[in-house]
Amino acid sequence: MRTIDLTGAAVQDQQDHFASLSWIETANEPVVALGRVYPAGFRVPAHSHGKAQLWCARSGVVLVSTTRGRWMIPPGHALLIPAGLEHSTEMISDVRMHSIYVGSSVVDVPDTRVLEVTTLAASLIEELVLSDDKPMSERRQLLIMELLLDEIGRLPERPLGLPFPGNERLTRLCRHFLKAPAANAGIDDWAGALGMSRRSFTRLFRAETGVSFVTWRQQACLFASLPRLAAGEPVTNVALDAGYENIAAFTTMFRRMLGSSPSTYLKSRAA
Repeated sequence: MRTIDLTGAAVQDQQDHFASLSWIETANEPVVALGRVYPAGFRVPAHSHGKAQLWCARSGVVLVSTTRGRWMIPPGHALLIPAGLEHSTEMISDVRMHSIYVGSSVVDVPDTRVLEVTTLAASLIEELVLSDDKPMSERRQLLIMELLLDEIGRLPERPLGLPFPGNERLTRLCRHFLKAPAANAGIDDWAGALGMSRRSFTRLFRAETGVSFVTWRQQACLFASLPRLAAGEPVTNVALDAGYENIAAFTTMFRRMLGSSPSTYLKSRAA
């Protein structure tokens, strides 16, 4: 297990990063743990792993992109990435990351999803990441690995994935919306921009993304608000900029999707 700091001069040379990926691929352990520290703006180009990855954000916010979607990992959450799936990452803020890599013979990961990391899972992962500095017996290491694998299967899924359509014209609208998300964006406006009827548009949108336009719009607004909230911006500013008429409406949406108010959620993540 090892921890790598990719701040400073290492940002100019990504060889350190890909050297660590090579180490991960050749490691014989059933579970491999790795800690990294990234500065804001650091990007990792498209790559894949032979092992499934649990990408845990201990602090900061990161975006992970594939050809079919973008996933945001706010603090206290993790992205489960199937083996062989090509993905790239971008650090929205300074990020401290813990990653767990598991062989396909140990765990089956059919799809990508964002999970909330429990206190137990976070503690087990940290034990493995820090094992270089705090040596442990082989028996203790195996017990931690077994318990962690069991706990990963129990982590609650959170709706922070944002599917992207394959249709080029629809994709352009989605990308434009992400730059300035608005909770009051209307179906008729989007349908008109594509020269389609409302009914045809809603059918196309669901076929392309797997979710309704309203659901995608809510997810996109939440997607855009979390990095700002994590950076300490007032909830009022974030809510109004997202097109909500008041904090109550924003809080209702936030609670419905993440199970708590913005202030409670952020306090729990900080703790």
